[in-house]
Amino acid sequence: MLKRNLIAFFGVFLLCVNSTFLFGFKPFYQKALLRKVIIDAGHGGHDGGAEGKYSQEKDISLGVALKLAKMVEDEMPDVEVVLTRTQDVYQSPPTKANIANFNKGDLFISIHCNSAPPVRHSEVTGYQTEVYYTGKGKRKKKHTRRVPQYRHWTTPNAAKGTETYIWGAHKTDLKEKAMRENESLYLDSATANFVKDFDPNSPDRMILYSLKTQQYFNRSANLALTVEEEFKKVGRISRQAQQRQVGIWVLQAVAMPSILVETGFISNPEEEEYLNSESGQSEIVRCVVQALKRYKYSLESQSPKVTMGK
Repeated sequence: MLKRNLIAFFGVFLLCVNSTFLFGFKPFYQKALLRKVIIDAGHGGHDGGAEGKYSQEKDISLGVALKLAKMVEDEMPDVEVVLTRTQDVYQSPPTKANIANFNKGDLFISIHCNSAPPVRHSEVTGYQTEVYYTGKGKRKKKHTRRVPQYRHWTTPNAAKGTETYIWGAHKTDLKEKAMRENESLYLDSATANFVKDFDPNSPDRMILYSLKTQQYFNRSANLALTVEEEFKKVGRISRQAQQRQVGIWVLQAVAMPSILVETGFISNPEEEEYLNSESGQSEIVRCVVQALKRYKYSLESQSPKVTMGK
């Protein structure tokens, strides 16, 4: 019972101060909360993703991801960047998640393009006389009727703007599973030593996973909102930060805060031009980096330096 109470208390305290276990250590300053960012270029190889008139999502996402990595390295030199891919290769979602978890990332950002189905149109172009019959045998009668003839065509969908996703709250169980399987990512050595004797499936240990998952959900949501705020500042249409209800398994498979940025609609010719342009990609990257700076500052502000010792 004592151990259960201790681990419950410790889990709550861990989330409040984001520090390691408090007893028996010399004074030290808390490590930065954003040390390593995993940047994922969506799709790749035979998986081209969404398509526009002349381009594919996989190429745009890679171009933006590479520029984003460069700007983070230039403007946030204390943050390490790991790219899931640097060329046109296919990676399964489990592969992407494994790369992120193996590299012990503090944040996962996946870059994508959106797409909307074309708008269907039709109009009557004339009428044709059609013969039809009713009844059988001697009662069979011949009839005619005018049947409208249609022309059908499509035009590109006018949908445009950005969206930033986090994993759906209904998928929290999957996120907690990722936390259980990658405990070393967020437990320092002192903490890990403290909980090592607890059964991974015990209620006490599950408290820790649950609380940490909720913390990551909140951090992901805050970053997603911040990214969309930055897009609005430069005049982009923001379709808001949202929870991803289907797809994008990798968001809940990484044991860290995670977001997916839909940079624009490749299905819209105007947006496709923007997404493929040097200026468009640079503007997207600038917005994400500004959001990252705000996110990092927020984490550090919420977690003041803690001095520990006997």
